[in-house]
Amino acid sequence: MSRKTKTNPAEEEARPRGKKRRFGLSRRERAERFATSFYMFPSLAGVLTFFILPFFVVIYYSLIDDTSSGIFVGIDNFTRLFENSAFKLALRNTGLFSVTAVPLVVVLALALAVLLDANVPYKSTFRTIFLSPMIVPAASVILIWQVLFDFNGVVNSAISFFGGDPVEWLKSDYGYLVVVMLFLWKNIGYNMILFMSALAEIPQDVLEAAQLDGAGAMRTFFRIRLPYLSSTVLFVTILSVINSFKVFREVYLLTGDYPYESLYMLQHYMNNMFERLDYQKLSAAAVVMAIALVIIIAVLFIVENRFGKDVEG
Repeated sequence: MSRKTKTNPAEEEARPRGKKRRFGLSRRERAERFATSFYMFPSLAGVLTFFILPFFVVIYYSLIDDTSSGIFVGIDNFTRLFENSAFKLALRNTGLFSVTAVPLVVVLALALAVLLDANVPYKSTFRTIFLSPMIVPAASVILIWQVLFDFNGVVNSAISFFGGDPVEWLKSDYGYLVVVMLFLWKNIGYNMILFMSALAEIPQDVLEAAQLDGAGAMRTFFRIRLPYLSSTVLFVTILSVINSFKVFREVYLLTGDYPYESLYMLQHYMNNMFERLDYQKLSAAAVVMAIALVIIIAVLFIVENRFGKDVEG
């Protein structure tokens, strides 16, 4: 004889009635997810059409000998790419610029944010001044920089006034410093606002407890503020790395297709290959740049995960 299992009345009462659940979801939840997916479809279709599919096309072009024949050649395009002196120069300059400019813009933006987070006079005025480069169009920025650093520009006029010799700022090694200053001027304000927003989210009771324990300003910053800012530092660093790879626009408008050697960036190389219709070298260079960005961002995530572990715990 089979026995009927006794059920607890409380369990019977707790069971949902009138709605069948499939895969752990009720009909209403499935309907809501379907509606959400329907509204997300245009955005997903746009990302797929204009970002994901073109990237796979670029990977395909980097592995064939020509777009007309489509013969698979493996890594031959990448081998020839790393044997190209122009590409190696562009890769070195882009990497050196990122290594120099990104730490500068992150550290300076954080320092300004900490300074303005204190009770300093004219705080809103300083914020406006540092954010003003964001509202200036790129063409106007280039015009300002050309007026300043042209051979007959304002800076050389000031140097001549004090008895110095004019400098070819954009046609010498000094051009690298000019572009670094331009990058800092364009990006430091936005990064500063991000840091100020993160500083405002730090629990005040933690800071007050540190003050009662006798912790100084430097110890409070490095042991309390900085760990709480780790996720923002990661975001700002990633954003700055991406912007450092996009500095080609300003350099191109300042110096043209073939700038001085120290200003020849990866995007210059890819732009010149596009004009020559050499899609294989262009695609291989784009894949190399994408891989470099992925590696850099992955390393930043690993560092942030270890650094911010104490705060999350």
